[in-house]
Amino acid sequence: MPAVVAVIMGSESDLEVMQDALRTLDELGIEREAHVMSAHRSPEVVARFAAGASDAGLKVIIAGAGMAAHLAGAVAAHTTLPVIGVPLVAGHLGGMDALLATVQMPRGVPVATVATNGARNAALLAAQILALEDSRLRARLDALKRQMAEDLAEASRRIMQKA
Repeated sequence: MPAVVAVIMGSESDLEVMQDALRTLDELGIEREAHVMSAHRSPEVVARFAAGASDAGLKVIIAGAGMAAHLAGAVAAHTTLPVIGVPLVAGHLGGMDALLATVQMPRGVPVATVATNGARNAALLAAQILALEDSRLRARLDALKRQMAEDLAEASRRIMQKA
């Protein structure tokens, strides 16, 4: 099956964090692809990728970048697909620069933004978007939510026994 989610990152060093998105998509059975491209070092590549993403069968794009973090916005400028930005912690500002660059988009160019280094949440948000039209995926997400609640209840029981 062709990929429906693209996970893109500004440099190969971003893979360490963005791997959480790739693993989560795999766990949920969502076909995905991964790319490295830069809003600053390869802007033409980014523009071509984003402009052709829908025709390539993609439904959601997750873009992770640090520091200036213009990747998600550059992608969103060239597509009407949902774009989810993952601001990455890099440089001297602890990710605040990436967070602000990702969330402060101009009117008409929306980028959904998750927490700094929030690649797993980006994948879950992509899954929730896809689940609007996929009842089997929705059931897998429901099961995941139930499992998280069960895990928390178990953690609470362990704490109560130790306290």
